[in-house]
Amino acid sequence: MPLSRTEVVPGLENELTGFAELILSLSDSEWDAPTRCEGWRTADVAAHVIGTMTDVVNGRIEGLGTPERLAGHVEERRGRTAAQLAEELEQSGKVARDLLGGFDDEGWNSSVPGFDGTVGFGVEALWYDAFVHADDIRFAVGRPSERGPGLRAAVSHIAGVLETQGYQPVTIAVDGVEECKVGDGSAGRITGDAMAFVLAATGRGDTAAFGAGPELNIYRPQ
Repeated sequence: MPLSRTEVVPGLENELTGFAELILSLSDSEWDAPTRCEGWRTADVAAHVIGTMTDVVNGRIEGLGTPERLAGHVEERRGRTAAQLAEELEQSGKVARDLLGGFDDEGWNSSVPGFDGTVGFGVEALWYDAFVHADDIRFAVGRPSERGPGLRAAVSHIAGVLETQGYQPVTIAVDGVEECKVGDGSAGRITGDAMAFVLAATGRGDTAAFGAGPELNIYRPQ
């Protein structure tokens, strides 16, 4: 179950503001740095995050997250500067804020056409995506990870994805984040550093460090 509407909506807004500040702080060489996302530079990672937000606020949900759409986000923005992408993100963020302000709890828990999940799950996914990709950029340019509320959103969202993928019912009890259950949580506990868990569960770290196999990676081939 995603985090509450009253937490996710301002959390996403703050994450997007921080993401814009991050890309604007990059030097020209950092903007072109290779990242741990195979084949992508920091500029490409930024293009994906911002392209996703632009698609969502314009109702282009069908096929979001497919390789074709991911490549499209990058190609459509190739050659744009960090300032240009930050401006696009600011515009999309304003539309998102207006749209999300119109949701009550019933709407938050309603389904989304073309998306396998609720409005709340989808918005939490946007927060998670921006948080994790901001860390990809920081890692690429030698900056330390930042934690904060986005880390909690990432753990929560990963738990939700694992449940939809049929992962065994475990309790995720990583440091500094309230416990999240996959199913009823009865098959065991996953403990350790929260950021390391997020990296492992997204194919950026070692799942064995958490006593798990590759099935813990939410991006494993299905």
